[in-house]
Amino acid sequence: MPLFAIVLPIHVVLAVALFLPALLLPFALRTNRPATESKSAPVRFLLRMEGTGSVVIGVGLIATGAILIGTLGLQVVDQPWLLVALAIYAVNLAIAFFIQRPNLRALVGLRAAWDDRVWQAAARRQRYVSYAMAGLIGVIGYLMSAKPQL
Repeated sequence: MPLFAIVLPIHVVLAVALFLPALLLPFALRTNRPATESKSAPVRFLLRMEGTGSVVIGVGLIATGAILIGTLGLQVVDQPWLLVALAIYAVNLAIAFFIQRPNLRALVGLRAAWDDRVWQAAARRQRYVSYAMAGLIGVIGYLMSAKPQL
């Protein structure tokens, strides 16, 4: 099991890193300047991760996931909590890819006036999506730590 013990933390870090931009960028949206013009290093880092970093992280996540499944074998099917966690993860990926990313791309490069209610409402909705995604990640964390008998 030493391979499992090495690959599991790498896989978890990559899984969290894949969602970080989609979770955190909505909170970087400001009306007085586009996020792409931000001088903040964390915002610029998240923008890079959202772009090309997602592909690199995704490839690493697939590779480490395949290694984990290879080391666990058919035990994955015997653990319903793990299957539920994987299903929730897939739902979260779909939300990030089909809802959060396209809407963020539309908002990140825009500058809006303080009274631009349409832009502010769209930014607020993106933050609510981030809250929902964070909640799903919390459920996955609970399932991974508690390993309940389902």
